[in-house]
Amino acid sequence: MGVWGLLCLALCLHLQGKFASAGNQSLSNGSGLELNYYRESCPQAEEIIEQQVRLLYKRHKNTAFSWLRNIFHDCFVESCDASLLLDSTRKSVSEKETDRSFGLRNFRYLDTIKEAVERECPGVVSCADILVLSARDGIVSLGGPFIPLKTGRRDGRKSRAAILETYLPDHNDSISTVLSRFKAIGIDTAGVVALLGSHSVGRTHCVKLVHRLYPEVDPTLDPGHVEHMKKKCPDPIPNPKAVQYVRNDRGTPMKLDNNYYRNLMDNKGLLIVDQQLYADPRTRPYVKKMAKNQDYFFNKFAKAITILSQNNPLTGTRGEIRRQCFRANKLHVSQR
Repeated sequence: MGVWGLLCLALCLHLQGKFASAGNQSLSNGSGLELNYYRESCPQAEEIIEQQVRLLYKRHKNTAFSWLRNIFHDCFVESCDASLLLDSTRKSVSEKETDRSFGLRNFRYLDTIKEAVERECPGVVSCADILVLSARDGIVSLGGPFIPLKTGRRDGRKSRAAILETYLPDHNDSISTVLSRFKAIGIDTAGVVALLGSHSVGRTHCVKLVHRLYPEVDPTLDPGHVEHMKKKCPDPIPNPKAVQYVRNDRGTPMKLDNNYYRNLMDNKGLLIVDQQLYADPRTRPYVKKMAKNQDYFFNKFAKAITILSQNNPLTGTRGEIRRQCFRANKLHVSQR
């Protein structure tokens, strides 16, 4: 082989190594997922899920809030694999039953969506994809943007209740901790501010709020908003099972919009993490920009949801396709 032949061979080997490295690097970032993954195996899957989400929203408005919370609580914890949906067993505690999942609800309606899909295509569509697509369609129901999300996830077989605290940021965490945990899965500062815009819809239980009201009022809160919060949360130690809530956004409580950011600028954020967004110099500029420009908010929100939905999915032969979302299959071919 001549000199030119050797040079060509060396170049080819070098490029091959770079491509292989790039491929391996993408494995934890959504590799194996694609748009319309079920176009041949279950062509009606996404349409069925969308129809079910719309139907459930008409009957139970709070389902859309649930779908949005589900994608955060499931995909943030190590893998987007529907581990959140698993019931407790004799050997493991369900993520749904931990303190960090307080307020999560409507899991039975995800089972309803799964049953509708199973009638069309038994054993084909994963619960992980149903969880992600229901969030996508729930966002639209709330007036948010349609976000094209890839599919092809498979379902995990184990609860991750034991490691929730390691991954999930808490509403009482410092903004540095929150930013660090989001950064670990590839979401930048603008993405964090946008994702917390999810707090523009739904409601927050008094259990999460009273430490800002009793025994002393948090001085950063707007006095007029304090009066409203105390009316909704009159007890310093509220009963977790009582129906005692405050709407996250009194202006447009059922709409995903940028009014949340204007509330923060008026010192009306309910949770400590909300108010920190406007107080911290790293996040304050994004709060201001999103308060002025809803398109900018939606753009950053869509990007962050996309990254979140692609966090370390199970694909290929890893995991399984659950027959029922609340429990792993009794018999399985592959296991993570």
